[in-house]
Amino acid sequence: MRRLRIIEPVPNSSYHQVDHFTRDMPMKTSSVCFTFAVLTTMLISSVAHADVRLPGFFSDHMVLQQQSKIKIWGWSDAGDEVTVSIGENSAVATTNDDGKWQVELAPMEASKTPVSLVVKGGHNEIKLTDLLIGEVWLCSGQSNMEWTVARSVNAEQEIAAADYPLIRHIKIPREPSSTPVEDLNATWQVCSPKTAGNFTACGYFMARKLAKELDVPVGLINSSWGGTRVEPWTPPVGFEKVEALKSIHESVIGRTPGSATFKSKLSSFIADSEKWLAEAKDSLERGLSIGSPPEYPGSLKPYTSHQDPTMLYNGMIHGMVGFPIRGAIWYQGESNHNEGMLYFEKKKALINGWRELWGQGDFPFYFVQIAPYQYGNEDPSILARFWEAQAETTTLPKVEMVVINDIATLNDIHPPNKQDVGLRLANLALKFDYGKAEVVALSPEVESHSVENGNLKVRFKNVGGGLKTRDGNAPTHFEIVGKGSNGFQPATASFEGDAVIVLKSEKVSDPTAFRFAWDKLAEPNLTGGTGLPVGACRGGKVPGFLDVIPVGEYDLVYELNLAKLGDQIKYDRNNSASIGAFDRIGYLLELNSSEYGDQKLFVTMDAFTDNVKAIGVPTVESKAVFQQKVSGLEVFANSKTIKTGKIGEGNIEFWPNNYGPGNGSGVPGASGQKFDFGDTFADPEAGYGSMQVHNFKAKQTLFAINHWSQGNSADIGIGNGTGDHSDWTFSSSGSKYSAKKLRIYVRQK
Repeated sequence: MRRLRIIEPVPNSSYHQVDHFTRDMPMKTSSVCFTFAVLTTMLISSVAHADVRLPGFFSDHMVLQQQSKIKIWGWSDAGDEVTVSIGENSAVATTNDDGKWQVELAPMEASKTPVSLVVKGGHNEIKLTDLLIGEVWLCSGQSNMEWTVARSVNAEQEIAAADYPLIRHIKIPREPSSTPVEDLNATWQVCSPKTAGNFTACGYFMARKLAKELDVPVGLINSSWGGTRVEPWTPPVGFEKVEALKSIHESVIGRTPGSATFKSKLSSFIADSEKWLAEAKDSLERGLSIGSPPEYPGSLKPYTSHQDPTMLYNGMIHGMVGFPIRGAIWYQGESNHNEGMLYFEKKKALINGWRELWGQGDFPFYFVQIAPYQYGNEDPSILARFWEAQAETTTLPKVEMVVINDIATLNDIHPPNKQDVGLRLANLALKFDYGKAEVVALSPEVESHSVENGNLKVRFKNVGGGLKTRDGNAPTHFEIVGKGSNGFQPATASFEGDAVIVLKSEKVSDPTAFRFAWDKLAEPNLTGGTGLPVGACRGGKVPGFLDVIPVGEYDLVYELNLAKLGDQIKYDRNNSASIGAFDRIGYLLELNSSEYGDQKLFVTMDAFTDNVKAIGVPTVESKAVFQQKVSGLEVFANSKTIKTGKIGEGNIEFWPNNYGPGNGSGVPGASGQKFDFGDTFADPEAGYGSMQVHNFKAKQTLFAINHWSQGNSADIGIGNGTGDHSDWTFSSSGSKYSAKKLRIYVRQK
């Protein structure tokens, strides 16, 4: 005999059990068994109920935000009554038609005494234990936020001493999603030597300081992912409110099922597909060929990469939105560092988007300015402009920044000293959120500047007892610029009182602007009285390129829009007839392109000819053929890749001829194998054409204008070429410039 238990429904939605006995039946009576099994399944499913449940990140050991309404939510059967309580603090909710319920418990004060959270539904009860009431901080960003205690300096000692049971940590799994995820699964951990090694180091060291100072529990929600950009962490509403990010918002909404854009594009695709199907059927019947079907629009396809906009917000943030927090800390930017001020717009979208959805007003948002780092051969000022964009973010309400240029590791993008990072974040919170007004938490910042007696004075605020240097030496990494100076020049800096720096340079007689730490490798020594470092900054009006070059000493001979190059050179301005004897010649080349940027170069030299007709583009008609060294070479440029200043000796290669890579004139250092700063002209005379000036000692082409017969596709460039040949030969680069102008000057005797 085999015993079967049948569950029979009764009117009050409970059930009772009826026992039956039957003989074992042969397997061949499968139809009877199948019918019975189906009936049993139907009976069971008719009374199945969903258990009440909480979000997956609600677990034992969690921390709930003090002095804030405690929002708790979950899921159950529609219409179920759910009771939620923490001790005597309780509330009741009814599950809506979508199966979701939510309550708000009354605010509670911080407590080190563990409490339990009890949730009772119609069919089950949940009890979470060892909960604490205290301070909750969201920790997000890329690898430097994800960086663990175990990988920080003094890791072994830090982990051994990590006996702080009032600190709790939860790591949200790395799970991108193209749609908002309502439930996040993770488990809270109690801080101990067994667990702390895997905590976010920035968050842990911040929490340790807060727990000691405030004597309250601290909870850390670690939702971070190494190498990520800011866009995937940002919700759609964040992009929507920033005009500069309109295209990102349109891309997001265009991929969102149900949006008007999505419906419109999908409807058009369906209509085109139906039309094609009709034509295909007709072609099939008539034995005719037909073209390919319409391709599904890429703008409708969901994002797939974790680096795509909204993907990490959807998968790692959305499910906890509304869970009460004190604020957020953020360490990210390395993956966006080449975007300049656009990053400020993106941070604005992130912060305002989170705040709007969280519904807690302008909760505090504290972030870390990324550290100096090599970033390969990248322009040294790119990172400086990014630091400026990060600093601009502090113009948003309740947003502050930690500067860490004093604890960088130039060859490691992950500075392991996270202790000071966490401490500085904690001090921001202590000062602005926890009533510790006496705490000096902000780095010194520029307040104003002025020019007095030929010196530039910079006044700082937030000096914390007065400016000083870490090493006791004069402040480093200051530069100034003025009219007539060859770009920014290193400045001697000295203190004047507690908050003023005096800047001067023998090379700048009339300073108009300054900059500080304006280089990706800058580790300046200037600090406030408490040791907090001063971040990269600049001020004043930088003179235009024409203001900082000594062009006023020269007379214009020729001006040529290089877009008009061709077999015949026709200058836009030609003053050669009015020029007398001269002792120096100057070439000013201005180029602009999306690939190379805004480039300007002014190079002067002692006159290499007394024939003013021969200093322009070396055409056959001009009889200009010069393959020689020049003296008195001085270079002005707006790019740090070009060696500027008084170079002394250089060489020129001016001719209308063809030429080869052989180093016929024996220019020191030239290859003889590739076209560079040492080539040899050849027949025919009316050939390819070269107009090049070189700093051969630095193995550097200063500028090149070759093959001008090709008009807009001539070889044009400032500095060494980016292709196989440093002198731009065969580059056809002229078409890449939106603006290109050459001016030729002489200094008359």
